[in-house]
Amino acid sequence: MLAAVAYAGGSVLQAAAARRPGTVLALAASPLYLAGLAGDGGGWLLSLWALRGLPVYVVQAVLAGSVGLTVLLAGVVLRTRLRRRDYVAVGVMVAALAVIGLSSREQPASTPAHGTTVVLTVGGFAVAVIAGVAVLLAARTDRRGLLLAGLAGLAYSATALAGRAVYVRTPWVSTLAEPLLWVVVCSGIAGTAAYAAALRRGGVAPVTALLWAVEVIVPAAVAVPLLGDEIRHGWAVPAALGILAVVGAAAVLASSSGTAASVDSSGTAGAADEAGRADGAKPAERANTADAASAADGGKLRS
Repeated sequence: MLAAVAYAGGSVLQAAAARRPGTVLALAASPLYLAGLAGDGGGWLLSLWALRGLPVYVVQAVLAGSVGLTVLLAGVVLRTRLRRRDYVAVGVMVAALAVIGLSSREQPASTPAHGTTVVLTVGGFAVAVIAGVAVLLAARTDRRGLLLAGLAGLAYSATALAGRAVYVRTPWVSTLAEPLLWVVVCSGIAGTAAYAAALRRGGVAPVTALLWAVEVIVPAAVAVPLLGDEIRHGWAVPAALGILAVVGAAAVLASSSGTAASVDSSGTAGAADEAGRADGAKPAERANTADAASAADGGKLRS
């Protein structure tokens, strides 16, 4: 939950900083923007910490809740207008997260079998490479937003699964020899790049909705059979319905003006350079709402 709060706060802080007049370089040096980046980085570290003690499906669902927090904070800080459906979606998300929480329990990460480690390592690096290549190829077309969003979701899924499965050695520095640690890093970078590129080529609502759908459902489907993540007896159906409800609520909130403002104007520090190289005449920004706000780097820095 702290990770979700950090992500939401980071998004809104970056958006608030980006609304101030000035160049991209001035934005990158803004204390408000840097505080937003620190929130993103802190959220990422907290999410990895959470994965050491909770099932993947719980952590990913709670992180999806950051969309609801972002919308509510944007309404207060950025003065965006919230729709009635936004409040309903936030309520549904809170109830669904309560069900998901009740369906799980503390489950310290166990060391996976060698074959599982190999599958996660190969699969994670493969997804990272494919996402990276797609980002490079996307510079030549404007019609791959949803494809990039799906690949970003898969990359973030690999980050979560590897973060859950990586063996943390003592002393910690020896963990650098673990291949899954580098899957976390590489897939996180690839996911961030693919998400930024997707938002520059597709609407914020469909891109964000697809991202969260993939990022919540895929890790849950993989971690339960492959990593042994457990659901309380008799709670499998409520947990599945809760996950679907979170994804649905996130899809509704993705079209909120609060989400658009936070994503749209919280992004060019990381994506502006790529945007300038790829589309000099186009706004270096995320989505169809790019003309309404300044461009900057993105609400979810995952690595």
